[in-house]
Amino acid sequence: QLLETLEGELGGYESQLRELNTFSEKLTTEYNEKVELQEVLEKARRFFLADGARLGARSNSHAARPTVASTVQDLLSGDTLGNRPDLDMRFSSITGVVSSDERQRFERMIFRATRGNCYTRFAPIEQPITDPESGNLVEKSVFIIFYKSESIEAKLKKICDAFGAHRYTLPDMDDSNAVNNMLTENAQELVDSRTVLLKNQDTRYRICQTLAKHVERWTWIVLKEKAVYHSLNMFKADVSGMLRGEGWVVSENYAEVREAVDNAHANMDMSMPSLVHHLPQPWPTPPTHFVTNKFTYGFQEFVNTYGIPRYREANPALFTAATFPFLFGVMYGDVGHGLFLFTVGLLLVLNEKKNDNAKLDELTEGMHIGRYMLFMMGFFAVYAGLIYNDCFSLGLNFFGSRWQFEGQDFGSVEEGAKAQPIAGYGADESVYPFGLDPIWHVSTNELLFFNSFKMKLSVIFGIFQMFMGTCLKGLNAIYFGERLDLLFEFIPMVVFAVSLFMYMVFLIFFKWSIDWNSRMLSATCLDPDGDGWGSDAYNGEWIKCDQSGNGYCTPWGLNCKDGMNTADKCPLDYGGDGDGCQPPNLITTLINIALQPGNVAEPMYYGQAGIQNILLLCALASVPVLLLAKPYILSQQHNYTPIQHHSDEEDIAEDHEEEEEHSFGEIVIHQAIETIEFVLGMVSNTASYLRLWALSLAHSELATVFWEKAMLSTLNIDAAWGWFATYIGFGVFAGVTFGVLLAMDVLECFLHALRLHWVEFQNKFFKADGVRFSPFSFHQIIKDAS
Repeated sequence: QLLETLEGELGGYESQLRELNTFSEKLTTEYNEKVELQEVLEKARRFFLADGARLGARSNSHAARPTVASTVQDLLSGDTLGNRPDLDMRFSSITGVVSSDERQRFERMIFRATRGNCYTRFAPIEQPITDPESGNLVEKSVFIIFYKSESIEAKLKKICDAFGAHRYTLPDMDDSNAVNNMLTENAQELVDSRTVLLKNQDTRYRICQTLAKHVERWTWIVLKEKAVYHSLNMFKADVSGMLRGEGWVVSENYAEVREAVDNAHANMDMSMPSLVHHLPQPWPTPPTHFVTNKFTYGFQEFVNTYGIPRYREANPALFTAATFPFLFGVMYGDVGHGLFLFTVGLLLVLNEKKNDNAKLDELTEGMHIGRYMLFMMGFFAVYAGLIYNDCFSLGLNFFGSRWQFEGQDFGSVEEGAKAQPIAGYGADESVYPFGLDPIWHVSTNELLFFNSFKMKLSVIFGIFQMFMGTCLKGLNAIYFGERLDLLFEFIPMVVFAVSLFMYMVFLIFFKWSIDWNSRMLSATCLDPDGDGWGSDAYNGEWIKCDQSGNGYCTPWGLNCKDGMNTADKCPLDYGGDGDGCQPPNLITTLINIALQPGNVAEPMYYGQAGIQNILLLCALASVPVLLLAKPYILSQQHNYTPIQHHSDEEDIAEDHEEEEEHSFGEIVIHQAIETIEFVLGMVSNTASYLRLWALSLAHSELATVFWEKAMLSTLNIDAAWGWFATYIGFGVFAGVTFGVLLAMDVLECFLHALRLHWVEFQNKFFKADGVRFSPFSFHQIIKDAS
């Protein structure tokens, strides 16, 4: 009924506009004819006044429509040829209007058709004339053609019709009273015609204004009704003429849905009821829906771009909201550059209400959706910059360095000098309160130290995130009651990851926790009477030996002899080349776990070789379990002997057996892919996390190059024009910093952090084959249409 009423109302407006448009075309045509006639009269009179004495011509004009005939009269009717010997010298004429664009072609055609036996004059009309069909303004010109022959007259008529020229009948130009009367009458008719035309335009404009006021409301009505009918088309006919439809609703809103249906039914005052019931299981796979807010919406869309989570599967967006900006900050860590990004995010957050109601372009709309993501990215970039103690490649000495070069207070530090700690190892005074000590930025081994630190940090973060993804796979298996996945996929994966990769993280932290100065000192021969004896660097008790060897003792009381190596002097007895008193190369240690089992060159704790062999065996044993256990158990569960009665059932049984074999083959192939992907993925994905170190290194080195080449080199110029060089240098520094580090590098770090979450983290547990819940929403329908 609503659409019928709307259709009737719109039909009335449509008929009015059609009638007015048709009338407008007629009025415009009549108005144009009067304008052209006025111009022809004025231009023709002007021509005859100027050249009439020479030509003595009398116009012979024709109507604009083909039905109006052209008449040719004698210039002096009533005179005989004998009385007027100059009668044969009189010319006839045709006047009219032609488009200015066709003027040259029109004139050329006349000349060729008459072989030059006519005289043509043109005069442009200053005001463009509106085309009644297209509404475009057209430039036109008045023409007058003088000719002598009737055959030429026939040709000229055809040419005028071919070019769409309008011909007009004029009075005798010698009769000034007739010409003036015609001009006056036409001018009055022109005014009347213009008044009617303007009235028509005003009426159409007012109707269009009325339509414009309601067009949005009508559009919404049509969209709503169309959506309703589209949904009703998915219903099925049920008993007693009722329609039955099945759909999904959020559990929390189930009561609201029933209430809304009941209210709508009550308002319609219908006898038959409308019911909303909860269908019993089994259901098809339900769609996935997450309730988000302003903060989590951007991260949820971030995950949905890769794939929709399965129904009740662990949602990666919850973890991505914390880990994505954090890993971005690890790669982009710089206090100065991070503050720019933080400020942009903060401005977007503060102006969110204004931007919510504004019509934004695609780029700005994307930044508005991810405003909290940008805000968090900037925050963690500043945090990581404080940890690295890096601000535009410069160190920030907030708390005073815990290292000191000899002569640094007087500016006389020698090249290659070594810094000394201001306090003993482990003392509170020897530890920089927050982040790295700024003295590393002026040391010659800065790159070596930062590379080692950031590389180990990248591996730790990567393994922790991948292990967390593996644990989420186990939680999914527990929630969905998938015992096979829990026992024969999750547990072997955890065993493999812990045996090799979590053990790697353990070795990194364990190496950091050892006082290697004390250990190495315990395997060092010292003179008991020397200055180094009794140093605080050794954590144990100093025991003086009897000096029966070469006169030197180790701190724990061993007599040193010539030819003794580190293992002979070390008190730990851990085995290997250094017996535990030398710091190991972790990469070599980890490689030797697989390539040289039982061989640890530099052990860090007692029994390290045996423990690593046990871990290697566990890792190797987990692979065949992961590969074969689940397919084997599934094959046993589906193993049966089909009952055979006659040939038809034999065929059915054979077909069923082929399906089972095909299904089992798919399971084996799927499990093999799963095993290879996980085992090789743990290795390749761990290496992939080294991009955290690589991009952080590239960012800091680029910032250093820009500072040294653009700013520092110009600041050191002592000439009189040094200030100008510094001004230019700052412009170059600001330009390359913005273009490279604040634009390109932000995008680069963003994309790499995106890849780490989509590939390295989510592939451990995320299936991404869910269906997004799309509720029936008028608001969303109207928003999508606009």
